[in-house]
Amino acid sequence: MTEDQLLHTDQLIHAYYDNLENGTASFDEQRLRQILAPDLRFEAPMAGRSVGAEGFIKGAAAFAETMRGMTMLEQLCTDQAAATLFDAEMPGGTVRVAEFFQIADSKIQSLRLLYDVHEYQARGGC
Repeated sequence: MTEDQLLHTDQLIHAYYDNLENGTASFDEQRLRQILAPDLRFEAPMAGRSVGAEGFIKGAAAFAETMRGMTMLEQLCTDQAAATLFDAEMPGGTVRVAEFFQIADSKIQSLRLLYDVHEYQARGGC
């Protein structure tokens, strides 16, 4: 792993969260599309497993409409992967979320989210 590879992974993850951190105030489909692989592999408790950036972007837009903000708690990056832990501020309170990323060819290739579905729904997630 080179320092440039690590920096690039870190920059991708920061760009991803810059796009989501303030809900609809910061959400930009085009910017998100630029950092996601077209055949993104995605997995989440409510959405299940899917392939394709466009479906993910629609779900991310819905999340951005509901979320009021986020607080990053932890972020770890390697040259080809990243893991984050953050608190999402929802209308009814805070939900803790973990995300795991795989990076290749200067794009996010896969993304896996983990959170408590019941807590997410109870706090206003859809």
